[in-house]
Amino acid sequence: MGKAGQARQVFKTFGKTSKRRSGALKTEGKQQAALTKLKKNIAPGSVLILLAGRFRGRRVVFLKQLQSGLLLVTGPYAVNGVPLRRVNQRFCI
Repeated sequence: MGKAGQARQVFKTFGKTSKRRSGALKTEGKQQAALTKLKKNIAPGSVLILLAGRFRGRRVVFLKQLQSGLLLVTGPYAVNGVPLRRVNQRFCI
């Protein structure tokens, strides 16, 4: 199967210096985004119901909120087969 659309043209050049990416240097000074607020009824150990994804409709146990703002949940795996998963809190009740 071929590529859809026009292929990107990349040519090797000799004798010229490559351009530096200025974005890599700017990221050092930026502050991290604030951690997403948890819904008031979510606390570690509480039972949530997943609304989307492969395990939708399953009850899971909330463990903690990750740095990215996602929730870490588990089945536990031995009980209902849901492994440790990262879930957006929009998809939990």
